[in-house]
Amino acid sequence: MAASGGLAHPLLFSDVLKLVNLDTVTVGGMTVDTKYVFFTWLGMAILAIVGYMVRKNVSIVPGKLQIFFEALIGGLESFVVTNMGEKGRRFVPLLVAIFIYVLTMNLLGLVPGCDAPTANLNTTVSIALCVFLYYNYVGVRTWKFGYIHHFTGSNKALIPLMFPIEVISHLARPLSMSLRLFGNIFAEEMTLIIFFGFGASIYIGVLVGTVPMYFLFLLGKVLQAFILFILSMIYIQGSVEHAH
Repeated sequence: MAASGGLAHPLLFSDVLKLVNLDTVTVGGMTVDTKYVFFTWLGMAILAIVGYMVRKNVSIVPGKLQIFFEALIGGLESFVVTNMGEKGRRFVPLLVAIFIYVLTMNLLGLVPGCDAPTANLNTTVSIALCVFLYYNYVGVRTWKFGYIHHFTGSNKALIPLMFPIEVISHLARPLSMSLRLFGNIFAEEMTLIIFFGFGASIYIGVLVGTVPMYFLFLLGKVLQAFILFILSMIYIQGSVEHAH
């Protein structure tokens, strides 16, 4: 069970994918694992359905689902505006989308039979690269050629030293973002696998024994999504502010 890369539940969607030959795809003689692609699409389908339900039922007297998302999005918007000022409001849709997307992918790992797409490095790298490309695009669009000053500093004498340091620092950002998210989510997945493995022969005992871990990892997965949200906000904020 542990070889599947996710939770060691008796029934895994991964095993179902193997039965219908959808777990791997051969491209140019190279076998590619598509299991995490499946769970990513599953997560996006869930988001699309929930989004449609919220949009369809928007009303002056909000229901529970509308109240939840209004509170969530309103809280995140207030957080962004408090830290970035009014200019940060235009980045709220992207930042909120990143938080909700990452949170959904993280939480899939707690669903029996599912794997968290963010426990795969390809997923986290793609998210980090999108943030990296976007905040640099915003910086160039805001400052044009003057964006170079974010890499050189204000002291001209230190430009030969500061420029390569800043370039390396910026290139390291997507690496650190992707590894941080991947490492934490993957570690949580493996921990649950170990706990399930301790008593695989007694399913009820294993299930009851892992309930406290589910609450702990639920907190951890929410926290990791929020950390990525904050880092994205900080990088965008740095690209639109004056270079120091």
